[in-house]
This record gives sequence, structure tokens and C-alpha cells, in this order.
Amino acid sequence: MAKIRRIGVLTGGGDCPGLNAVIRAVTKTAIIQYGLEVIGIEDGFLGLIENRMHPLTTETVSNILTQGGTILGTSNKADPARFAVGKDKDGKPIFEDVTDRVLKHASDAGIDVLMCIGGDGTMTAASTVAKKGLPCIGLPKTIDNDLMHSEITFGFQTAVSIATEALDRIHTTASSHHRVMLVEIMGRNAGWLTLHSAIASGADVILIPEIPFDVDVVGEYCLKRNQRGKRFTIIAVAEGAKPIGGERVVNRVVHDSPDPIRLGGVSEVLSAQISERTGLESRATILGHIQRGGTPVAEDRVLATSFGCRAMELATQGRFNEVVVMQRGEVTSVPLEAVANQQRLVPPDHPLVKAAMAVGSTFGAPK
Repeated sequence: MAKIRRIGVLTGGGDCPGLNAVIRAVTKTAIIQYGLEVIGIEDGFLGLIENRMHPLTTETVSNILTQGGTILGTSNKADPARFAVGKDKDGKPIFEDVTDRVLKHASDAGIDVLMCIGGDGTMTAASTVAKKGLPCIGLPKTIDNDLMHSEITFGFQTAVSIATEALDRIHTTASSHHRVMLVEIMGRNAGWLTLHSAIASGADVILIPEIPFDVDVVGEYCLKRNQRGKRFTIIAVAEGAKPIGGERVVNRVVHDSPDPIRLGGVSEVLSAQISERTGLESRATILGHIQRGGTPVAEDRVLATSFGCRAMELATQGRFNEVVVMQRGEVTSVPLEAVANQQRLVPPDHPLVKAAMAVGSTFGAPK
């Protein structure tokens, strides 16, 4: 067993169902199995930057398995290597590398290893901190399911369930009113969430970032359905979907964030284009943050618990600077650097893409 006495736990990036399940698993395993102390860091890396943290006990994490969100709080703006410390005379953010401050606060708190629960942004920040001397272990969470080298991340299965239910509900309204109904789903640059929920709900059109679409192909598909007596069409569209030769629709830019681009609104743009081209009545629904909230499904609770326990095994074995991942159905780990600054995207020839096309769905691409 490695000579560690105290571990730190933080949750970074966007929230998702299953975070509390991981916090619980890590904390209880550390205390019950290995007799270690646990420090909860508030609001992701921001808590280390601002020196905000508190002890976690088995009582602290009791009864949080089913809760959505994170009891520690989170932040998607606190990258220690590029942290906004103010603004210049033109109102633009001033960034500084505050990694040394993070290391000092962790050292003062007696943290021997840092458990970083998050997605690709959190893993990138953890990689930087690890290189400066603070051992880290990553646990993959994101509803986008886009963390490199892991077949699945916790939070994804709950988000699929939520998006699928929304598509199912839209289906009845589309059928009743004979409309083209577009449902915009999160995922940033990755189409996993849209692809899975679209197949689960039987969506007619699936638009994902990895396969640029032609709006005329989409419109023609809707018209042909209408001519065959199918007087409605369900379109599942990822927020990062874009037309061939075009750009993604940007909702806003958050200048003081390490990832400043916020996508959103492609469904509304596409809805107007479809109506103009086809004469069919079209409506758009943006699911937004409803996909991130609520109670995690059973699969995410099990996955989060498995990941948390495995992370503690790595820590006590002295296997630092690794990320817990799922590969070929087995919980294992990969080097932290292999995950940092990368995204796992949907291959255009993925079996699920082929399966969707086999049952008649279209991705809006020319044949």
C-alpha cells in the first residue's frame, strides 16, 4: 500500500447525475477500506485556487447515492493554468497561471493525491497539475460520453434516458399536429448522446456533429414521409451539428472560460429553413440543462461506484496520474496524459450509425 494519509476530491466542469455516487464511493472506500482521511474541495479547481475545502466523512456522504448534481459544487471556468484574475481596460479577461497556488493549498491541507472527477477539461487541468508535482487520479464523468479511451462515462446513461423520454413525448405532439418537430440535444462536438437517444426513440432524422448534413436532403426526406402518409417527422439534432461547408451555431461566448464557446440554437435555425423549403409546419425544442439534472439511473449509480472504488485501488497501489476507464466492458485505467486535450467522437462508420440507417433513419448527408 502506498504511503498516503489524506486524499482530496473535487468535481469539475458541468454537473451530471452520478457525481454524488462517485464522491460517496471514493470517500467510503478511503475511510472504511483503507483508513484514510478525505478532504472535499469546493467548486472544482476553484476551491483549490481559493483554498476552500472541508473534511468528508462516511456520515457526510451517507444518503447521497441517488441525488443528482454534486454536494461539493463545481465550476467550468477554473483552469489553474489559465485562470481569469481580472479584466483589462477594454473589459477583456486577464489570465494567469495559478498552478503554484493550487499546489501550495493542497500541500497545506496535507493532500497526498487528488481525485479529479470530470470530463476532458478537468482531465486536461489535472494533467497540468500532476506535471507540477501533485499526484492525480481521474474519474470520467460527462453526459457527452466524449472522454478518450473510455467506452462510457457516468452521467451519460441518465442523460440518454432523459433525452429519450423527451423525444417520446414530442412524438405524440408531432403526430397530433402533423408537424416536423426538432429536438436539440447536448453533446458539444460529440454526437453520442443524440445518437443513442435518437435510436432509442425511433427518431426519423439524426443530425450529429461528426456527419455534416445537407438541409435540402433533410427537407426532401420530410416531404417524402408526408407524401407516404406519414404526416410528421421527428428530428434529433445535436447542438454541435452543422451543415456541409457551414459552421456550428454559437449561442454565446464566455470570454473568461477556458472553453468559451457555448453552442445552441441550431434546431431553431434548421426549423425555419425546413419550413421555408418544404412548406411543412415545423417546431424546435431545446432540451438544455434538463438533460443534466435529476436522479441518476441505476446503471450510472453502479458505474460511478465501480469507478470510485477502482480509483482508490489505484491510489493505494501508488499508481498515480491515471484515469479510470471502461474498456471492453472491464474497469481499467490509462495514463492521464492519454486523455488530456482530446475528445472521443462518433466514427461516421460506427455500428450504431449503420443500425440507424438500416431501419430507415437518415443523417441528412447526400448519398
